[in-house]
Amino acid sequence: MFKLTSLNLNGIRSATSKGLEQWIDEVRPDCMGVQEIKAQAPDVQGRFEQLAGLRGYFHFAEKKGYSGVGVYTRREPTDVVYGFDPDEFDSEGRCIELRFDTHVRRFSVFSIYFPSGSSGPDRQDAKYRFLDRIFPFIQQHRNARELIICSDVNIAHQAIDLKNWKSNQKNSGFLPDERAWMGRLLDSGLVDVYRHLEPEATEACYTWWSNRGQAWAKNVGWRLDYQLATASVAQRARRVHIEKAQRFSDHAPLTIEYDWAL
Repeated sequence: MFKLTSLNLNGIRSATSKGLEQWIDEVRPDCMGVQEIKAQAPDVQGRFEQLAGLRGYFHFAEKKGYSGVGVYTRREPTDVVYGFDPDEFDSEGRCIELRFDTHVRRFSVFSIYFPSGSSGPDRQDAKYRFLDRIFPFIQQHRNARELIICSDVNIAHQAIDLKNWKSNQKNSGFLPDERAWMGRLLDSGLVDVYRHLEPEATEACYTWWSNRGQAWAKNVGWRLDYQLATASVAQRARRVHIEKAQRFSDHAPLTIEYDWAL
């Protein structure tokens, strides 16, 4: 089995101070895609290159304390590819790909952090630009190789993916154009693996909770974190778990087990 976790850390230093490494040691994923590292290379060196036997590869943002993605893995990749958009978004550290290629198969694990548009119109416009540019990038890779994308997409696709869907229809993360984009991506051939395994789940599906009020305690959440896979990989998904018992971040780890070997 291939066990893969995706987690928005909301800061690698903060998450590890709350017991993340011990949890990794107990769960023992083979790979873990992480988003929002909020650190640069000097912060990681000598401290976070390895966690519980997993070696990390990172794409850092230029801005300190901002964004950044990574993939931790037990098996050494055959190649690592950083970024996808040198004109704008690579400076924000939003995409990394680890390739595990053999003579019989081309397979990649991505970690991608989609922008949030909640801070204002300028960032919502940036989010739409990101969606426009990442779509053909994903399609190109989907056509060339098997893959799984670990991602905080910052979009709840359907009404069952958030608690208060009626009151959030004009808010970033549940806007009609964002949801339509997600629908096009899934119609194009990628599979939302969580929904493949749990098509009807509602409150159990949430992976993010606001820090306002008592959202975490009352489970007023959103499903923003995904594993998106090519069809042949998704068909091998067997089990899924969202870890809410321990809180490392404002997001919960999403772990899926596949009958698939690196």
